[in-house]
Amino acid sequence: MKLKHNIAVSQSGFIFNPATGDSFSVNEIAIRILEMLRNQQTPASILATLAEEYETDRETLERDLNDFLLHLQQLGLVEDEQ
Repeated sequence: MKLKHNIAVSQSGFIFNPATGDSFSVNEIAIRILEMLRNQQTPASILATLAEEYETDRETLERDLNDFLLHLQQLGLVEDEQ
């Protein structure tokens, strides 16, 4: 899974999809996840990185990450790697 190349993400958390004209705002953790997706990190490596950076239990972190990634898919902001 990777962030589509045409998706713009600002440092303040503003996301713009020029294909649809949709825009979204996200928090700093979501910005970090989007950054890692842009660098083509896998969900497993993103989870490992976040577990090191934030103090929370791994089960909650994994559930929240999976929910966020699913939401990104539903919004058409990511694509599966070929």
